[in-house]
Amino acid sequence: MKLISAIIKPFKLDDVREAISSVGVEGLTVSEVKGFGRQKGHTELYRGAEYQIDFLPKVKLEIAVKDDAVERLILAITQSAYTGKIGDGKIFVVNLEQALRIRTGETDLAAL
Repeated sequence: MKLISAIIKPFKLDDVREAISSVGVEGLTVSEVKGFGRQKGHTELYRGAEYQIDFLPKVKLEIAVKDDAVERLILAITQSAYTGKIGDGKIFVVNLEQALRIRTGETDLAAL
């Protein structure tokens, strides 16, 4: 099992959700996060004063999947989150040692 974490632009969330559903992924967790990478921040003007925005709003998706679904999921996220501009996001893949469905007690692949 793998845990896929993807950081994307907020306005791409619906596109990404539809894309991952189309490859058979049934569940995900979404969090609103802030951060920066190469995109850094930007300057905004508010009531005549200029100020620096260091952390940009992003959306973090966390998806637990079987090993054989990883490549399809990465492709779906990559294609649907792509804008071609800086700040499109990142995808991280880590090993998932154990999963447990609290309601039923199912474990590992059955819990996904």
